[in-house]
Amino acid sequence: MASFFALGQCNNAGMNGQRLKSGMGRRQFLAAGAAAGVGMMTGLAQTAVSPRARTRLILLGTGGGPTPKKGRSASAQVIVVGGDSYVVDCGNGVARQMVAAGLKLGSIRDVFLTHHHSDHNADYGNLLLLAWATDLAHRVDTYGPPPLKRMTELFLEMNDVDIRTRAVDEGRPPLAPLIRAHEVTQAGVVMQDENVKVTAAVVRHPPLDPAFAYRFDTAGRSIVISGDTAPSENLVKLAQGADVLVHEVMYLPAIEKLIATEPNAVRLKEHLLASHTTTEQVGKIATEAKVKTLVLSHLVPGGYPFVEDKVWLESVRPYFAGEIVVGRDLLEI
Repeated sequence: MASFFALGQCNNAGMNGQRLKSGMGRRQFLAAGAAAGVGMMTGLAQTAVSPRARTRLILLGTGGGPTPKKGRSASAQVIVVGGDSYVVDCGNGVARQMVAAGLKLGSIRDVFLTHHHSDHNADYGNLLLLAWATDLAHRVDTYGPPPLKRMTELFLEMNDVDIRTRAVDEGRPPLAPLIRAHEVTQAGVVMQDENVKVTAAVVRHPPLDPAFAYRFDTAGRSIVISGDTAPSENLVKLAQGADVLVHEVMYLPAIEKLIATEPNAVRLKEHLLASHTTTEQVGKIATEAKVKTLVLSHLVPGGYPFVEDKVWLESVRPYFAGEIVVGRDLLEI
């Protein structure tokens, strides 16, 4: 199976997880950046940012849980720096949501998975396949917990007929060499290029271990994506002073109605309480981390029963004095 695609490894904290993804050398890149007046980042230092290099955050899917929702897509977000897209989680429909957000699938540079629940990874392979079938012609590096490499192998094998047919019939490049999967096994710097530094923290989402949150530091902003987690000190440390924290959230008063629709109500309730974060807890986390803006996403419940935005806000406000945004699909922050 190794011939399907190039495999990378990213299992060490610190600079071992770094790389410079560019067709030019570091000196050439720095010279070009200076000539173009582009603000460059060294570590976490921030300088003036050109309009081309500004950092955008778009919520592609804000619903929590594996069942499809009428009003919310499954978990996904994209951080756009200049013309490059960094996708975090790939819930069902992520490719369509990127197109709906006005982004080219060929702009995808990296994909990050926080953990391996289906509402976060169901369209991991599909996103890459559909991007390739559209306009993707460069390498994409993907990052996430094991068994990401094996998952990638199996997806390519499952779609081998379609991939080989399109390569011959439509003249597309082979897909396998365009995907390089990296398995993340511990906290630390996961990736760094000329746009962004990405740092991971291990969070609490039993029974899955490891599960990760990611911090994106660019020349313009710092953005933290919690993934799915119960209250986590590691996350608080990762998010210290961040401009934006996108955090999952659960509204307890509506949980009983939600689980009453499920045949496995007892076990589901145990999972929700052990593995997720309530509105009170998320407000306290944002306060402790001293973030500027808290974005509520992966909303549970995200469909039935319906919870109005003002209810989400009123439930968090007593515990966080900063800006609070109730996420919705395709919202840009």
